[in-house]
Amino acid sequence: MEIHQLEILRELGALGSVKAVAETLMVTPSAVSQQLSLLQRNVEVPLTRKEGRNLVLTEAGQVLADAGAAVVSAMADARTAIGAYHGSPVAPVTVSGFHSAGQALFAPLARMLDAPGQPKIQLSDEDVAQHDFPALTARYDLVLAHRMDHSPRWPAERVAVIPLAHEPLDVALPADHRLAGQDTVSAADVVGEAWVTSHTGYSPADVLSAVAAVSSKELNIVHRINDYSTVAALVAAGGVVGLLPRHTARPVLNPGIVLRPLEGISTRRRIDILARPENLKRRSVMIVCEALQAIMTGLVEQGPTE
Repeated sequence: MEIHQLEILRELGALGSVKAVAETLMVTPSAVSQQLSLLQRNVEVPLTRKEGRNLVLTEAGQVLADAGAAVVSAMADARTAIGAYHGSPVAPVTVSGFHSAGQALFAPLARMLDAPGQPKIQLSDEDVAQHDFPALTARYDLVLAHRMDHSPRWPAERVAVIPLAHEPLDVALPADHRLAGQDTVSAADVVGEAWVTSHTGYSPADVLSAVAAVSSKELNIVHRINDYSTVAALVAAGGVVGLLPRHTARPVLNPGIVLRPLEGISTRRRIDILARPENLKRRSVMIVCEALQAIMTGLVEQGPTE
């Protein structure tokens, strides 16, 4: 049983197909399959099974993959003790962020780290459904992820979690809307409005489902758009209301919009940094984590936007 075989097994569990593992590890699919076959010879129970065209882990395979993650993390500890790479403050760090996090955090992060002796960051946007964020840690050192309070927790046995913020989603109204003068709004106030919201599986759609449930009414959803800058522009144009995150949407707001808290419904989402445990043993990665925490703290301390 080799370390690289356990790494391949873990990647298969995270990514869900031999092809995706091969692309991530930059090897051929046949090489991945060969290593999985060699690993299987050393284990008495099946580690994988066919699911359509994909090869996925069995329960036993997932148990071994999780145990293998601990082995990989232990190897990272050893490298930290002897490797200059892990102790280097300037080693490259790859960061993935969903769209609103990228709009709010990427530019300040780039400015903060634009100095000699700081890590070299490589930024990407990955706006996926909530359950798909953990798998991104196979491709990035740090993954900015979000989930609603009532959503399943991140798989702590596979990824490390660093909390960044506990952010409400507020109702975005045109500045001249009849409800704009209120300090807060209720589900009864807004259930009859025309809405722009996200696609299913994303935070705004989850909140609107709760609005419909407590009101026992069908919603009039006109637009399905994930990009918050587009949502803000449509709300400002009039005709629809939406939901925008209180802190991270600040870069896309304009005088034509007001945000009002929604009473009586849980609207908070958790914004977290997800990472493979071994990556958090690198000095440059932790410098980037601390910078992201400082930037987010500053956003939250600015308070609500009128």
